[in-house]
Amino acid sequence: MTAGWTDDRVGALRKLWLEGQSASQIAKALGGGVTRNAVIGKVHRLGLSGRAAPSQPARATFRTARPRPAQPVMAQPSAPRRIEAVAMRPNGPVPPTPPAPPIVDLPGTATVMTLGAHMCKWPIGDPSSREFSFCGRRASEGVYCVEHARVAYQPQVRRGGKDGATELARSLRRYI
Repeated sequence: MTAGWTDDRVGALRKLWLEGQSASQIAKALGGGVTRNAVIGKVHRLGLSGRAAPSQPARATFRTARPRPAQPVMAQPSAPRRIEAVAMRPNGPVPPTPPAPPIVDLPGTATVMTLGAHMCKWPIGDPSSREFSFCGRRASEGVYCVEHARVAYQPQVRRGGKDGATELARSLRRYI
């Protein structure tokens, strides 16, 4: 059974709270079965918000140094990004790329249990069937192999029949 909130306890709570004590520290100081949650609830009901400074436990401020690699790590060259310059072409907008040939999804070689970090995670089949699997080939673009990445990452299709010059001018007006 917990003791009630007397005027003395409420006064002590206010004083300790404004000094920056944590709810756990206040509960320990008040004693008599007052819990951390009881302190938090009473602070909320009293509308106490301002504090001197948040209480921080004393911690060591040192950090262990990470060992440096013996050889410098060379960054992997990333694939060049294709930037479509619609307004830069003198003959009009860039023609759309032809669609990739459809991929015939043969049963995959990986299951949920055998799927590794660098394996293609393209799902094949119905997830509720026993024949469900994943592609399992070497992932090269994100989480998919080259063939499945072509399907998953389609270029953005421009809608509306606006020409490139009009779109470019409209875009530039936003920044001017």
